[in-house]
Amino acid sequence: MRNVLLASAGMFALSAIAPAMAADLAARGPYVKAPPPVAIYNWTGFYIGGFGGYASEDSGNPKMEGGFAGGTIGYNWQAGNIVYGIEADGGWADVNASASAFGITATSKIDALGTARGRIGFAVDKVLFYGTGGYAWVDNKLTLSAGGVSASQSNFHSGWTVGAGIEAFIAPQWSIKGEYLYRSLGGETYFGVPSADINLHSVQFGVNYHFGGPIVAKY
Repeated sequence: MRNVLLASAGMFALSAIAPAMAADLAARGPYVKAPPPVAIYNWTGFYIGGFGGYASEDSGNPKMEGGFAGGTIGYNWQAGNIVYGIEADGGWADVNASASAFGITATSKIDALGTARGRIGFAVDKVLFYGTGGYAWVDNKLTLSAGGVSASQSNFHSGWTVGAGIEAFIAPQWSIKGEYLYRSLGGETYFGVPSADINLHSVQFGVNYHFGGPIVAKY
């Protein structure tokens, strides 16, 4: 009889608490899967890349103009949305113009160019808007031709550059960019005659590989 009474008491207690447990489980709701990791893009770190573009002289008749291509190396620091950076680039060029007078043809050709610049910009996750400025140089050759005979002299012109651009990540470690640069380069002496300054407008596009990549955070 004692065992029967104990079993009856146990069944009574279980029947009393079972509805409360069921209500508690119902209140918790269905299981929700955690969201996947989210990539937060941080621009800090080294990068290398390639670029190509087109340049045209600011003034002159005829104007020197043509294309160029080369490589880039740089480093960025990010503080909040502000990105600071340094960048150097250099490449081959075919920016030229020719003029003839009195049976003599003069051809001026920039066959190499480059810059060393600072950058500062505002980052909106994957996209960076920036301004840039610093040192610029070109290697220019002047060739005089007459009666099948020609003579050439090359000079290194240096000066400054300023511009702006936009860069955006298209993959975790890859970005593309487009920028405008104005280059002002001092004159040199060719065949004993001082030349004018070389002022160029240029538009260039590039792709960069970033060694840092994004920061992956879980929410």
